[in-house]
Amino acid sequence: MKARESLLHGGLWHRMRRSGDCYLLVAPYLLFFTVFTVVPVLVAMGFSFTQFNMLETPSFIGLKNYAHMFFTDDNFPKSLRNTLVFALLTGPLSYGICLFFAWMINEMPRQLRWLITLIFYAPSISGTLYVIWGFIFSGDSYGMVNGFLMQMGLINDPILWLTDPQYNMTILIIVQIWLSLGTSFLALIAGLQGVDRSLYEAGAIDGIRNRFQELIKITIPSIGPSLMFSAVMQISSSFAVGRLSMALAGFPSTDNSASTIVTHLL
Repeated sequence: MKARESLLHGGLWHRMRRSGDCYLLVAPYLLFFTVFTVVPVLVAMGFSFTQFNMLETPSFIGLKNYAHMFFTDDNFPKSLRNTLVFALLTGPLSYGICLFFAWMINEMPRQLRWLITLIFYAPSISGTLYVIWGFIFSGDSYGMVNGFLMQMGLINDPILWLTDPQYNMTILIIVQIWLSLGTSFLALIAGLQGVDRSLYEAGAIDGIRNRFQELIKITIPSIGPSLMFSAVMQISSSFAVGRLSMALAGFPSTDNSASTIVTHLL
């Protein structure tokens, strides 16, 4: 048994030495990831069991913070509910929309495909995006939506889209779905570009007769890694929404109607 363990350890050490260049290339990322992600998360988890106001030395209080959050904090259940509703609606919708548009754009000619991809991706990195959406759903008569509805005679008075609890979550969901055409969208485009075209020729010989069958039987199975990356990005962005709520609905929002877990932590 000992001889077997020593042989295994020796083989592992030999493989690590043989792949030393690879470990050296990965080392900078692992170092920064550990220092700026892993360590802060562990420290934050430790602080959650203490009383800490950033001015005094933390004092251990056990589970009192969690007891307060679950049993006496009135805003936490609303923030949790808003986050779950937001994630369950925007996550699958955003994922499906990203896949649909990526598939449609991939079928376009090369020059047109680059232009349309840029048009769809640019809003997700625009620093003025929240200003634009704030103007569209402005609560006065100058807002684009209010102005259009009043001009059509559908409403008499402007609607406070971003401050009225009846509407603000719906607006945030719409904006988040638009924002989803970002990194995961590009990943799907790249994945579709890497599909071997000969597979479609082979599929046509085997009986595939339309584009939908190509999508289900060839395209989707061929872009598994891109689909996985896109799913992870969409799930994480759906649960981590906070900046969007603060920028459009305010901080705090009216009656905490647009409060999420991230804004509640702040």
